[in-house]
Amino acid sequence: MRVVIAEDLALLRDGLTRLLQAYDFEVVAAVDDAVTLGDALRTHRPDIAVVDVRMPPTFTDEGLRAAISAREERPGMPVLVLSQYVEQLYARELLGSGDGAVGYLLKDRVADVSTFVEAVRTVAAGGTVLDPEVVSALIARAPTDSPVSRLTDREREVLGLMAQGRSNAAIAAALFVTEKAISKHSSNIFMKLDLHPDDDSANRRVMAVIAYLQS
Repeated sequence: MRVVIAEDLALLRDGLTRLLQAYDFEVVAAVDDAVTLGDALRTHRPDIAVVDVRMPPTFTDEGLRAAISAREERPGMPVLVLSQYVEQLYARELLGSGDGAVGYLLKDRVADVSTFVEAVRTVAAGGTVLDPEVVSALIARAPTDSPVSRLTDREREVLGLMAQGRSNAAIAAALFVTEKAISKHSSNIFMKLDLHPDDDSANRRVMAVIAYLQS
């Protein structure tokens, strides 16, 4: 799997490169600014980009903007964004296209190697992965008239864990219930969010998470 990394801190950039290479990823470019990132994405057309939000010269949102621009040129290109803080606007903007294959993790999560590597693989495969702290922040600010307001407390809890990229089995383990119960909750979530089995969407889980984050 071919990866482009964008991170201005040399030590972290080198650490991410070595970590991913140790898990059989091919790092085709590791860059330190948004302009070079854009060039690398167009040149290499990687399977996924791992991108820091804040990059030179202003250290505001250059990395995010470069990633969004690349996804406009190549719809659905997998992007996993890393950030130092929970910044809800960035998560919403990244998910705005509705294409899936996106992730938003806090940099602290990189320290949990298995979680980080699994997130990279999930996003590269077209899934959506959100940091638990980002999910919690979005839950707290969801308006009462959003589609998600149709969900029960348990269904919102299941959808929140789904937004973290967890499988039904992992959600069941986290909530101490059966996988069959989670499948039932998932079906109810899809129905209440108007994501029916005959929809054209190939991944109702991704669409449900997007609806959740845009609420």
